[in-house]
Amino acid sequence: MKVSVFGLGYVGCVSAACLAGMGHQVIGVDVNQVKVDLVNDGKAPVVEERIGELIAEVVRSGALRATGDVREAVMGSEVSLVCVGTPSEPNGSLCTTYLERVTEQIGAALADLKGRSGPSGRSGRRTVVFRSTMLPGTCLNLLVPILEKHVGGTAGVDFGVAVNPEFLREGTSVRDFFDPPKTVIGELDPASGDVVAALYEDLPGEVFRVPVPTAEAIKYADNAFHGLKIGFANELGAVCQALGVDSHQVMDVFLADRKLNISPAYLRPGFAFGGSCLPKDLRSLVHAARRADVSVPILSHVLPSNSAHLERAVELVERTGRRRAGLFGLSFKPGTDDLRESPLVELAERLFGKGYDLKIYDANVSLSRLLGANREYIETRLPHLAKLLADSVDEVLQHAEVCLVGTKDPAVLSALPHGDGPVIVDLVRLPDAEARRAEPGYVGLAW
Repeated sequence: MKVSVFGLGYVGCVSAACLAGMGHQVIGVDVNQVKVDLVNDGKAPVVEERIGELIAEVVRSGALRATGDVREAVMGSEVSLVCVGTPSEPNGSLCTTYLERVTEQIGAALADLKGRSGPSGRSGRRTVVFRSTMLPGTCLNLLVPILEKHVGGTAGVDFGVAVNPEFLREGTSVRDFFDPPKTVIGELDPASGDVVAALYEDLPGEVFRVPVPTAEAIKYADNAFHGLKIGFANELGAVCQALGVDSHQVMDVFLADRKLNISPAYLRPGFAFGGSCLPKDLRSLVHAARRADVSVPILSHVLPSNSAHLERAVELVERTGRRRAGLFGLSFKPGTDDLRESPLVELAERLFGKGYDLKIYDANVSLSRLLGANREYIETRLPHLAKLLADSVDEVLQHAEVCLVGTKDPAVLSALPHGDGPVIVDLVRLPDAEARRAEPGYVGLAW
C-alpha cells in the first residue's frame, strides 16, 4: 500500500521505517526540515536499536522518503497515519494542538482530492488513521468534525477514519513493531478497519477490531497498569527491605502464580472487594510499612479506592430518586454465605442508614444458617438484617422501585424484568448488559 506517516518522532519514524520494510511505499511527513533531510539521507532522526540500519535500507530501496509537503504526501498515499505528539499541559490535561493542526492540514488536502482515484488506481476514498495517544472521545468528538468540515464530506462515507494505538517501547520499538503484543484497530466503519488490517496482515499477534473510543482507552489501560505494576513492585520492595525480607525472592514466587497473580483474575470491572482476607491483610501491610517509616502511597490508597467505588453505587441509587430499594446478593463472594467485610453488607448498611426502604435476597444467606463469626458480624454491623431479608426474588421485585444486582444467581437473572419495572443498578455486569444498556431503566456500575 501507499502510506503517508505524519510526525517523524519515535512512533512515526519507527512506523514509517517498519512499514517500508514490510513492502509498503511510505512517505514520512514532518514540519522539521532537519528530520526530513535526515530521512532522505538514509539516516534516523531518533536514536533507537536497529532503526538506523532499517532506514538506510528502505531509503536506498526507494520504499521510504520524507517531505514537508502535506498535500504531496496525502496525494501520494491511500492511507495517512497520524503519529504527532500529544504532550501534557501544565495542569495534566492532554494537549491536542498538534493533532488538530495536522488533522486540519490533512482535511484540506483531502478536499482537493475529492473524487480522484487513489495513487494505486483504487477507489478514491482515503483513510486517516490516528496512532497518537488520545483520550476516549477525542477522535469522534474533535478530530472527525475537523476532517468533515475541511473535506466537506462525511467520515465513513467520503473518507475512512480509524484509531490504531501503538504499543512500542523506546529502546525495543523496532522489535515490538514486528512482534507486537496485539494489534488494535478502532474502526469508524468496517471498510476503514479493513485498510488498517491490510497494513499489518503479515505481523503475528491477535488483532482486535473494536469501536473507536475503545481503541483510544486501551492504550491508557495498558500504560496505567504498567505504571501501577512498577509502583507496586517498588513499594513492596521497600516494605520487604524494611522488614529484612528478600523482595526478589518474594516476587519470584509471586510471579510464578499464573492462576491468580499474573492472569486475568480480578481484572474485570465490577463491584468493590471485601471478605475476611483482602481488607485485613492490606491494613496490616500498610500499618507495618508506617511503623517502619516506609511511604507506600499506592498500597495505602487501595482500601480508600475500594470505598470510593462502593460510594459510586450509593450515588447511582440516589440519582434515581426512588426510595424503595431491593438488593440481590449479600455475601462477599458468590457461592458462599460469608458476610465478613462484604461490600454488599456495607452497601446495605449505607442505604438503610440513608432511610431507604430496603429488602435483600441472597439464596445463600439466612439467619437460621448464620453461625459464629457471621452471626456476630451481622449483629454488630447490620442488626436489622432480619427485617430486611426477603424469602424470594419475587418478594424483592414486588417491593422495589430500584434493584441493585450484586449477584449472578440464575434465579435472580431469569426474574429481572426488562423495560417497565424497577430501575436496575447493575453491580456485576449482567450477561445481557449490552441489550439492557439501551433501556432507560438500566444503570451499570461495571461499564
